Amino acid sequence: MAQVMKGLLVMLAGVALLLAGPLWMLAGERVDLDTHWSDADRRPAGLAPAPAVTPEAVVQVYAARAYSWRGAFAVHTWIATKAAGAEGYRRHQVLSWRRPTVVSQWGPPDRAWYGNPPRLLADYRGASAAKLIPRIETAVARYPAPDRYRAWPGPNSNTFIAWIVREVPGLEVTLPAHALGKDYLFNGVLADAPSGSGYQLALGGLVGVLLARDEGLEVNLLGLTLGIDLWPPALKLPGIGRLGAAEPVQGDGVPR
Repeated sequence: MAQVMKGLLVMLAGVALLLAGPLWMLAGERVDLDTHWSDADRRPAGLAPAPAVTPEAVVQVYAARAYSWRGAFAVHTWIATKAAGAEGYRRHQVLSWRRPTVVSQWGPPDRAWYGNPPRLLADYRGASAAKLIPRIETAVARYPAPDRYRAWPGPNSNTFIAWIVREVPGLEVTLPAHALGKDYLFNGVLADAPSGSGYQLALGGLVGVLLARDEGLEVNLLGLTLGIDLWPPALKLPGIGRLGAAEPVQGDGVPR
């Protein structure tokens, strides 16, 4: 009996640790629970170069806190592309309310995600971006779950971006630890890390471990991630994400 109680206490302590970050986000009012989606800010953040003054090809990857209470747990990620000479950007993302869920549409690449400002994860320009764009479009068309969406543990919008990144040679992106769903694998339990700098073992997006140069060490428990980066040094906490030095923005395969 004592062993059973000890096991239950360990389990409860583990669950409390996983939920501490999201609860802290909610308790500190760091997540907007009041604004209706139709009134939420959707203005561009000014992170993308204007096509009129930047004729070269551009590929950018963004993340922003998810809408409402979901933002206490996760971010939403998407890819924006602009071919050389194009007059605008196309955003490639998965939306829970659309069928098929995969949506590629013209529009501002760096709009706030229903009240939450975007953060630039990767930025490719010129010849390297021009090579990536057709590969990205091919991967988007081949996404294996266009009619399935499950916020937890996946497949969701972060599963989509992680899959695209793994499928496109040369597209190196370190996804945030709180991109819940990025560890959901469609085939097997072993895969390259999204950055391509290591490997991960994942079981249904619920349990797994990732070890890579860019992501560091990440442990996935119930879809939530605990981890550590050696350089730049940082902790990765569920709901909070990276706690430490800023992540480098990648472009042309090197930090910017």
